[in-house]
Amino acid sequence: AAFISIQAFPALLDLPQDLEVSTVSCGSRHTAVVTRGGELYTWGWGKYGQLGHGNNISSDQARRVEQLVARGLWVEEVVCGPWTTYVRV
Repeated sequence: AAFISIQAFPALLDLPQDLEVSTVSCGSRHTAVVTRGGELYTWGWGKYGQLGHGNNISSDQARRVEQLVARGLWVEEVVCGPWTTYVRV
């Protein structure tokens, strides 16, 4: 199993430099951001697929949810629950 760092306090996050974040939501062990360009990035614990990458892999690095981009969907809002992520497109 991959080790995932759980941060109890705010920490700096490295995102690609051209991204501007408009919305952030935190679940119990995962985080999601919506960019001003309508893309969703997620990271953290992914055991239940809550990161939206089509698998149960956890990640300490923010990753774009490619399934939304491939479908041409513009993300407007994200809300993270304990083990879920709700996205309004």
